[in-house]
Amino acid sequence: MLLDSQAIAAMTARRRAAFVNSLSGFKSANLVGTADASGGTNLAIMSSAVHLGSHPPLLALVIRPGGDDRHTLANVLHTGCFTLNHVNTAIIEAAHQTAARYPRDISEFDATGLTPQWQPDFNAPMVAEATVKLGLRLREHQELAINRTHLLIGEIVLSEVPEAQINADGSLDLAGSDTVALAGLDTYYRSVPVKRMAYAKPDLPPRAVNSDPV
Repeated sequence: MLLDSQAIAAMTARRRAAFVNSLSGFKSANLVGTADASGGTNLAIMSSAVHLGSHPPLLALVIRPGGDDRHTLANVLHTGCFTLNHVNTAIIEAAHQTAARYPRDISEFDATGLTPQWQPDFNAPMVAEATVKLGLRLREHQELAINRTHLLIGEIVLSEVPEAQINADGSLDLAGSDTVALAGLDTYYRSVPVKRMAYAKPDLPPRAVNSDPV
């Protein structure tokens, strides 16, 4: 099936959103924790985190337009910080429920039974039930002219990860950490490693680090 831009535009809004959201493949599933000026907490599931660099350690987050309805955006711009918490299999239902449009005065932590975890001198809550938790300080904010989405670039200043899941080369074993992936808007997948490849070089053929899944 070949669909051109006219065919995609002709879809109903809900069908088009489901279709286009699935086209980028598997995405990270993160709970974004923030707080407002009075310390009220907010939690929202997002799948738009993108690695930008490791020195300094930067991640980008894309937030849809929406003005006052975007509590996460308002909180980040006010406090200058936010957290990213990997969704794991034990909290999929609670994490997904944070997508509901709760009023500003209702915390998604309270609504879903998840627990805010605070760090000293950091004004955004982590999720206690998450296995991998990151604290980020806002470094840059842009409103994109093409569709008015907001690009937030944060620097990782805090990380809480399971020590036993750190590989010898420093990378984090996401499968061992029970991190799940998200496809489209509502389908969650376990992470299962297939093969680990050696560093690519022009004078060597592609080669696996070992023959078994890592």
